[in-house]
Amino acid sequence: MTVKARIETSLVHALQPERLDVIDESHQHAGHQPQFSGEGGSHMRVRIVSKAFEGKSRIERHRIINDILKPELQAGLHALAVEASAPGEPTRW
Repeated sequence: MTVKARIETSLVHALQPERLDVIDESHQHAGHQPQFSGEGGSHMRVRIVSKAFEGKSRIERHRIINDILKPELQAGLHALAVEASAPGEPTRW
């Protein structure tokens, strides 16, 4: 299973999102450092809408996601960009 698929599975299971986009942006970082080949899995963006974020601050939302994805971060996920919203909140995507 790919990093992207594991992230999607983990977030769907934990947060039951109304909308979820997991975007692999690793290719944008190819060659920045020797370990970043651009082949995938090192730099990910998560865009998510979930009721779990209602009444939560931006920092609290990021902490929730980081806690869920802790195994991926420990396994080598280098960068995680997060755009998290509650239902009904405006998004830029």
